[in-house]
Amino acid sequence: MYKIVRKKPLNPTVTQMDIEAPLVANKALPGQFIILRVDADGERIPLTVAGTNKEDGTVRIIFQIVGATTEILNHKEAGEYIEDFAGPLGKPSEIEGRKKVCIVGGGVGCAIALPLAQALHAQGTEVVSIIGFRTKDLLILEDEFGACSDKLIVMTDDGSYGRHGNVTVPLKELLEAGEKFDEVIAIGPLIMMKFTVLTVKPFGIPCTISMNPIMIDGTGMCGGCRLTLHRDGKKITQFACVDGPDFNGYEVDFDEAMSRSRTYFDFERKAHEEACNLFKNA
Repeated sequence: MYKIVRKKPLNPTVTQMDIEAPLVANKALPGQFIILRVDADGERIPLTVAGTNKEDGTVRIIFQIVGATTEILNHKEAGEYIEDFAGPLGKPSEIEGRKKVCIVGGGVGCAIALPLAQALHAQGTEVVSIIGFRTKDLLILEDEFGACSDKLIVMTDDGSYGRHGNVTVPLKELLEAGEKFDEVIAIGPLIMMKFTVLTVKPFGIPCTISMNPIMIDGTGMCGGCRLTLHRDGKKITQFACVDGPDFNGYEVDFDEAMSRSRTYFDFERKAHEEACNLFKNA
C-alpha cells in the first residue's frame, strides 16, 4: 500500500498528489511514468512522474479527471492509501548537451513538461517555455514554469489570461525572429503536438514529442499505444510505453494516433459517469 502524503487541486479537473514511494522516487527520471491501481479490484493506469522528492521518498503525480479510475482516485484524501504504485517505466528523456531548448506544453501535458524544464534548467540549459490552456480557469503550474524558465509565455485560446491564441503562435514568432534552439520539446494533446511539429519543421530544428496521451496498459502488451513511424522511407511500428514515450516528432503518424486515441472515448465517458453516480449515491 502506498500513502497519499499530499493532495492539491490545481484546477477544477486536475489534481496533484504526492505518493510515498521511496524506491520509485530514488530512480525516476524526467520523462518516465508509473502504473498505479487505486484498489485491489481497480484497473491499472499509467501516469507520468511529475516530480520526485528523494528526501521524503515521494513521487508527484498530476492527473486529469476523465475516466472512472481518475474519478475514484480524486476522492482519495491525504493520509489514505492506494493499492499499487509501480515504476519507473519508460525511457527517460534525453536532455544532456542541450544549450538552448524551447518547451511547449499544452493543458495537463504541462505536468509532463515541467520536470523536463526543471532538469534542463538545473544543468544550465537556457529554457524558453510556452504553455497553453483553453481558458484562465484551467491554468496550472505557471509559477513553477516561471522559476525554471529564462523566458515564459502563457497562452489561452480565449484570451482570458496571458496572450490570446495557441502555443504555435509565439513559437513561430520566435523562430521567424531568428531564435536558435537545439531542440523543441512539445507535450500535450495530440493535435497540439502535430501542429507544433508542423510549425518547427520548416526551420530544421529537432522536435521531440511525448506520446503519453495514447498509453493504456503501459507494458506493451495491450497494443493500445501502437505507433506508426515513418523512417527512412519505411513504416515502423513501435509502442509508446516501452519504446518511448519520447519520439522524433517528424516521424510520427499523428492522424493514425489521433484516430486510435478516440477508440475508447465513449467507454471512458460512460465509466466516468458510473463512477460519479456511485459517489453521488454513497
